[in-house]
Amino acid sequence: MTRDTTFSVDMHCAGCENAVRTTLTRTEGVIRADADHRRNEVHLQFDPEQVSEEQLRQLIRDAGFEPSQG
Repeated sequence: MTRDTTFSVDMHCAGCENAVRTTLTRTEGVIRADADHRRNEVHLQFDPEQVSEEQLRQLIRDAGFEPSQG
C-alpha cells in the first residue's frame, strides 16, 4: 500500500528542487517525489512499510532544507 504526503519546504530555485528530489528518489520506499520551488512544496508517494514520514523529513533536512507538513 502506498501513501501520499506533502511537505512545505522553502526552496528558491530549480537547483533546490533537484537537491530535494534527488535525495528522496534515491531512498528505498519512495515511489515518486515532486518538488516545486514556486509553490514551496514537495509531494511524495511512498511505501510506509519501507520508509516513515519522519525519515522523509530527515532526508529533506539532510539535503539542507526544513520541512513542515503542507
